[in-house]
Amino acid sequence: MNYYDSNNLRRIPDLIRLAPEAAQSYLTFEHQVYEELKGIPLRTKELIAIAVSHVTGCPYCIDAHVKKFQSLGGTREEIFEAVLVAACTRAGAVLSHATHSLVAYEEGGPQEQQQSTEAQPKHKPDCFC
Repeated sequence: MNYYDSNNLRRIPDLIRLAPEAAQSYLTFEHQVYEELKGIPLRTKELIAIAVSHVTGCPYCIDAHVKKFQSLGGTREEIFEAVLVAACTRAGAVLSHATHSLVAYEEGGPQEQQQSTEAQPKHKPDCFC
């Protein structure tokens, strides 16, 4: 099985049939964002979508938005610069979130950590990521 076979997209109607109201809500939302809202030009929206698609790791979205952006006159240089901005922003978020590691480390030494673990039921995860 190829997890990212573009032929899988032919199954979207199957998904829509499973939850038609929710699917229609999404499709309406997408239409409003890309077609009805006019504060950002469509070309820029597609460039943003390319950057976000790289952060979310969706090859289907990368493919679709690159093709739309290209049809609107976008260049490879703009695409790669947007991807670099996304990568830099993501890396910055990881670094800034590292402050939580420092705080957690400083707040909970081995003794405190042992006590908090014992108070929780053993079948529950410590986090949900």
